[in-house]
Amino acid sequence: MQIVALNDTGHLPRWRQPVVLLFLMAIAMPVSFNVWNALLNNFVIEVASFDGADIGWLHSVREVPGFLAVGVIALLLLIREQVLGLVSLALLGAATAVTAWFPSFGGILTITMLSSIGFHYYETVAQSLQLQWIDKKRAPQTLGWLISVGSLTTFVAYVLLVLTWKAFDLSYNFVYLAAGGFTFLVAVYCILAYPQFEAPNPQKRKMVLKRRYWLYYALQFMAGARRQIFIVFAGFMMVEKFGFEVNQLTGLYLINLAINIVLAPVFGKFVARFGERRALMFEYAGLAVVFFLYGGIYFFGWGVVLAMVLYIADHLFFALALALKTYFQKIADPEDIAPTAAVAFSINHISAVFLPVGLGYLWLTSPGAVYGLASAMALVSLALAALIPRHPVKGHETRLSRAPVAAE
Repeated sequence: MQIVALNDTGHLPRWRQPVVLLFLMAIAMPVSFNVWNALLNNFVIEVASFDGADIGWLHSVREVPGFLAVGVIALLLLIREQVLGLVSLALLGAATAVTAWFPSFGGILTITMLSSIGFHYYETVAQSLQLQWIDKKRAPQTLGWLISVGSLTTFVAYVLLVLTWKAFDLSYNFVYLAAGGFTFLVAVYCILAYPQFEAPNPQKRKMVLKRRYWLYYALQFMAGARRQIFIVFAGFMMVEKFGFEVNQLTGLYLINLAINIVLAPVFGKFVARFGERRALMFEYAGLAVVFFLYGGIYFFGWGVVLAMVLYIADHLFFALALALKTYFQKIADPEDIAPTAAVAFSINHISAVFLPVGLGYLWLTSPGAVYGLASAMALVSLALAALIPRHPVKGHETRLSRAPVAAE
């Protein structure tokens, strides 16, 4: 196994540079995860007759590995971070490929747990590697491009799905095999083709919880709670209430992706110019309005056109979440990035373990109340984001701490 210091990668050909590896990983992951997500609501309703409570249980089970993401710290004692990320990516692909082989409630929950372990451990490591390998000055723009490339890849997969789903009468099994197989093969290629890159700051191999990171932890907790409502119930609503088929729901995803391809790099520039505080406050204010209007669909009987517009806007606002990554990068000790990424991922998923189940039962009696709670969560996030300094640095993590003379 070849180990190359990050500062000594200049002699490598361009295709073997660390940033290219990050882009390949950003291409491979969304194909499995997003194709699985695009088919999920139709698959579980048509094949396993899921209702709101069942889908809540499924997503609670799916989020357990995210809650246990601190396990990454223990695994890093045995395996290099880059290897762990790619093995997790391969597991995500393999589990996605065989999803349709288990069409019962128990089978779907089991295979979802396996794919979720791959997804959440990959995401934990990928976030850590991005913040270690990308220079702070270029981080917002580069993260924006990573989002854009991932969206472009998913866009191509979804176009193929829309064009071929009915034309060739595709099965769930064929699509899951194709998407998962692609991710698995890319992961194996990356394991074999790239050296192990050594960052200049060795990462701590123990849990890191620091008081000065409290605002980052709080924002992560609220982001996890708020995101679950979108992931679990937005697509489910389009199928259950408005009868969307696979190709129709995928077409809606395509609009989201097309917008993300263009705007994700713009969002990166926006964060670099105006700072994390303004970017996150804009995101949370927008989400509060979106969730409030979602509730109006049920309380006031507003129609499918508004639901489609809100779905697109909802997805668009989430792209600004890259500002939370760059905020942490600016305040963190370099050696804290990997363990704190694992801790933050677990914090992000605390609510994800119980929230989908609880809200799944609330959904059965009042779907509009679910979105009312989401709007309130977005407002709490807005208040927290207002505490981020204009120029966050170590020692000035919040506006409540004394600002260095050169910062503000």
